[in-house]
Amino acid sequence: MLKNIEFFPKRFGIFPYIYLLYLFLPAYSLAGETGPKRWIGFLFLFIFLISYRQLYSCPAKKQFHYWLALQMAIIIVMSISFGLYFLFLGFFTAHFIGWYQDPKKFNRALISFITVESIPILYFWKEIDIGSLINFAPFLLIMIMSPYGIKSMNKRIELEKQLAQANEQIKDLVKREERLRIARDLHDTLGHTLSLITLKSQLVERLTTRSPERAKSEAKEIEQISRSALQQVRELVSNMRALSMADELIRVQELLQAGSIDCHYDGTKDFDEVPPLTQNIFSMCLREAATNVIKHSKASNCYISFRPSHQFLTLEIEDDGIGNGSEFILGNGLTGMQERLDLIDGTVKVCGTQGAKLIFEVPVIQKNTKEGALT
Repeated sequence: MLKNIEFFPKRFGIFPYIYLLYLFLPAYSLAGETGPKRWIGFLFLFIFLISYRQLYSCPAKKQFHYWLALQMAIIIVMSISFGLYFLFLGFFTAHFIGWYQDPKKFNRALISFITVESIPILYFWKEIDIGSLINFAPFLLIMIMSPYGIKSMNKRIELEKQLAQANEQIKDLVKREERLRIARDLHDTLGHTLSLITLKSQLVERLTTRSPERAKSEAKEIEQISRSALQQVRELVSNMRALSMADELIRVQELLQAGSIDCHYDGTKDFDEVPPLTQNIFSMCLREAATNVIKHSKASNCYISFRPSHQFLTLEIEDDGIGNGSEFILGNGLTGMQERLDLIDGTVKVCGTQGAKLIFEVPVIQKNTKEGALT
């Protein structure tokens, strides 16, 4: 049963627990008090802790406003009763004010918060010396400005979620469109061919007794039609699976340009001597690498080169971004690239200090041997 109890929702990770460390300072300050005042202070601090937990549990509910108002009330009472340092409990409240995405609610909460932080200062105004005020001012300014940063960060996270959802929808639409395309191709090619075979078969059945010679002729036509259907199936499968380096380079250049990254290609443009399987695997690796450059590198330029030699076919992709290292790339497709390259005894290497560089190599002799076995 204890395993099901959560102090904070899991989606927030460990951040709410780390923030609790800031409650040790006011707790330490209260420990120096004596008599009932100490226990009253700890009671207020405990209620503040409960409000902190509840604010994480109901961010989109009406209770959120009430718990936030309770925190502000506790800040006023404790700052006046126990000292101005309890104003720094406002860092907790400022964090939650940043959760308001509605401008009116955000401004209303921020004005209330500034008022709450000002009341104890005005209450002790005559007792505050200039040095203490100078020490307080930077922290108060950071506290008041922090809701804007939290709001901006939450808005960016929300936009990223919406972008991820939009990308998933695009993937679903692409899959549906591909299914429709395949269905159309099957209907327009195999559908008509199979219908013709059915009609010819019925005709042969009727002619076997009346005109055997004509039946043989029709049977030969059925054989030719079936061979044609088999060729159509092969063409359909080839269109679905085969990727050429030339076509993929064009698509990658368009993809990089859409991501505001200049693409520079250096190398041969004639890929006729590269076997189809190798082109297919290189094309998939090139697409994966370009996607990583767009998503993670923050680069301005991407350099692609393809150089065949007597021993190796070498494909290189390099960017001038922030540099990510092999450990980062391993989580973004490098394992999948290596698994594809294993089919043709290829390798992938990661290097580069300024930006990242991927080097794909396929040995020519071993590649030809394997492809001969596969085809």
